[in-house]
Amino acid sequence: MKPITRILAATDLSAPARHAVERGFHIAIATGARYGVLHALELDTMDSMREWLGENLDSVKRKLEDQARETLSQQLHATSRSEAAEAMIVSGAPLATIIERADALDADLLVLGAHGGDFLRHLALGSMASRLLRKTTRHPVLVVKQAPHEDYRRLLIPVDFSPVSAQAIRFARQLAPAADIVLLNAFEAPFESKLAFAGVEDNVMQRYRTAAREDALRRMRYLAEQAGLDIGDYTPLVVHGDPSQQIIEQEQERDCDLIVMGKQGQHVMEELLLGSVTKHVLAESQGDVLVICGWRES
Repeated sequence: MKPITRILAATDLSAPARHAVERGFHIAIATGARYGVLHALELDTMDSMREWLGENLDSVKRKLEDQARETLSQQLHATSRSEAAEAMIVSGAPLATIIERADALDADLLVLGAHGGDFLRHLALGSMASRLLRKTTRHPVLVVKQAPHEDYRRLLIPVDFSPVSAQAIRFARQLAPAADIVLLNAFEAPFESKLAFAGVEDNVMQRYRTAAREDALRRMRYLAEQAGLDIGDYTPLVVHGDPSQQIIEQEQERDCDLIVMGKQGQHVMEELLLGSVTKHVLAESQGDVLVICGWRES
């Protein structure tokens, strides 16, 4: 897998976005990656005001751009590591600008803040993070919710044994090489609800779940080996229940500060919706969430 050599953080200059910028610094220093911080300034929308502002419109735009540049500079200097980042003020619609710049830089990681106090609870309303996750297909996206007081300590990686699960493990190890790893598979045995509805006895259902759990553990060991993990490098966890609920419960039970998961959806509706599990985790998790959207392996 290609190393993390270029990181791009996007900021709207708000307080939550500052947490994301700081986290980006942590990762860039740990990985030796080049680091850029982008603020997109959507000035073209002001052209409709030319009728009222006349020749003053260009002056207003310059002042807004200067103000944004100064604010970004102050925020970077507040980290005491401003020399490690490239500040970028770019004119354009934020969503398109972030994707275009990430593509141009061939960024290995995008870092975003969890905007607002009710972060991603209403995805349909179009928060920047959720819209970006629906559209980008090349860049892993780290959504930062907490102030980064230290490096990540414990990672929760939900796996479904698809190819993206192995990619998520490999990328997570690059991002936080010293962190403990918990591999989680939350399962509901095939046809379980139909068997229960048909009146299958509880002891039979229990044996059915036990067999499904043992199969999941076997597949997890194989997945971990394929991703380069030795026994002892991770904690295997196979639980019965709804994946959306189990991921949030295990995040809190295991005191994990980062959840790493693959973006769901491989069909035309992917443009409109994130996978239901991903949406739930983004909305309900306490810690940061890294969503693997796909990238070149080499």
